[in-house]
Amino acid sequence: MPKIAVKKLDERAVLPTYGSEFSAGADLYAVCDGEVTFAPGETKLIKTGLAMEIPEGYAGLIYARSGLASKRGLAPANKVGVVDADYRGEVMVALHNHSAVEQKISAGERIAQLVVAPFLKVSFEEAEALSDTVRGAGGFGSTGKN
Repeated sequence: MPKIAVKKLDERAVLPTYGSEFSAGADLYAVCDGEVTFAPGETKLIKTGLAMEIPEGYAGLIYARSGLASKRGLAPANKVGVVDADYRGEVMVALHNHSAVEQKISAGERIAQLVVAPFLKVSFEEAEALSDTVRGAGGFGSTGKN
């Protein structure tokens, strides 16, 4: 299993952990003083107390924890956060309260999950025309029946 160097920026920080043997995402934990309260529709930046060295050619993708998002309405505001390989600052999660009621996060609570994934770096070239496909320019539901 590849290793990622992680630096604790706060003594309360918890290294990311996998919930099960086959989990794709490693849980990220909140570092805060007491509880953080979110009003409905409010976004707050939650610290993890960690900096990490994502390998070149990979990105750390920060996704919602399914239970936190579906049961309490708390999920990353940007839907998927991206930690680039050259970033060495603190990993933070912009959590948004999508629910209609106040929500709270406690110190040490699991707030998101980190998936480390390879990506393809490409160069973009302007073209006069693109190749034809069956789908063509159809978008936003064009491949479904409804």
